[in-house]
Amino acid sequence: MRRLTLSLPSLQRWLGIVVKEFIQLKRDRLTFGMIIGIPIIQLLLFGFAINSDPKHLPTAVVMAEASPFARAYLAAMRNSDYFDLVGSVESEAEAARLLDRGDVQFVVTFPPGFQRALVRGEQPSLLVEADATDPVAAGSAISVLNHLGNEVFTPDLPGFHPPGKQLIELRLHKRYNPEGITAYNIVPGLMGVILTMTMVLMTGLAMTRERERGTFENLLATPATPLEVMTGKIVPYILIGLIQVSLVLLAARWVFDVPMLGSLVLLYAVVLLFICANLTLGITFSSIARNQLQAMQMTFFFFLPSILLSGFMFPFRGMPEWAQAIGNCLPLTHFLVLVRGILLKGNDVSLLWPQVWPILAFMAVVLGVGLKTFRRTLD
Repeated sequence: MRRLTLSLPSLQRWLGIVVKEFIQLKRDRLTFGMIIGIPIIQLLLFGFAINSDPKHLPTAVVMAEASPFARAYLAAMRNSDYFDLVGSVESEAEAARLLDRGDVQFVVTFPPGFQRALVRGEQPSLLVEADATDPVAAGSAISVLNHLGNEVFTPDLPGFHPPGKQLIELRLHKRYNPEGITAYNIVPGLMGVILTMTMVLMTGLAMTRERERGTFENLLATPATPLEVMTGKIVPYILIGLIQVSLVLLAARWVFDVPMLGSLVLLYAVVLLFICANLTLGITFSSIARNQLQAMQMTFFFFLPSILLSGFMFPFRGMPEWAQAIGNCLPLTHFLVLVRGILLKGNDVSLLWPQVWPILAFMAVVLGVGLKTFRRTLD
């Protein structure tokens, strides 16, 4: 029998292995880019983009009378940096439509006789309607409104009101989520996060798996066109995505008691569009990547900004403009507005187009890139 001999540790052999790994990393540029890029993205996002105290929230005004006191109150709101006055609307119905579409975060209504009531020492009411689908986004701004009236009007009305008394009655109406329940915001958002993670990842591994197993050459030998191959690989995962959505909806209704005010048929149509957008991205990643590891790296590289810049974890309007511009390029950002609007606001199809067309545009661009890349592979 041969006797096994154990070699002593060698520094030279160990250094050789270390150098080999660095050479391998240098050759795999995608992995090297992930090592450098992910920490930089996290630093920029968490350091500059993420803000749990959003300011400059769009606010519409319904003003029955343009009195000096009303204008002074609006000027104080603007100076607080929490409100951006986007203009006056003519009716409460128009203001409600702006809230339904998500164009504004607040609507402030000044009733008739507001200034006369203040001068007489009465306590006029001021109606403030807030889009409370995301309770965190409106919290700090609402606390500012609670004490803004005394700060604005006390210097101009000395002796008209007893000390400590509120000069105006702030009637706050938190629409769509009166109790500020976090689950109403998080659970519908989880639908988009789960679909983004699973759909992009599963399809991202589809073609690279065939390439690694050696079956990709058989696929290239068939007369199938690139569009047929890509759509053929996408369709089976659509059913998986619809099953995932159905499970989330069941849990939202029976476990978390999330209201479902809109049409479920319309919701599934929006979900189908979002699933197709993510599957198209995943199949494009699989066409670009050379192996499954690279496909997973691309998926993670896309998923991290999606979850941080879409408004799922942090208020979207709290981010700087450059971060919002990036977030608006991501389909998850628009899907969150759509699904929350349908479930919590009961939005109909007439209110969905501003969020639907960016998803369609994203899908068209990604599909074009994927088809071009796949044709290059065929050649």
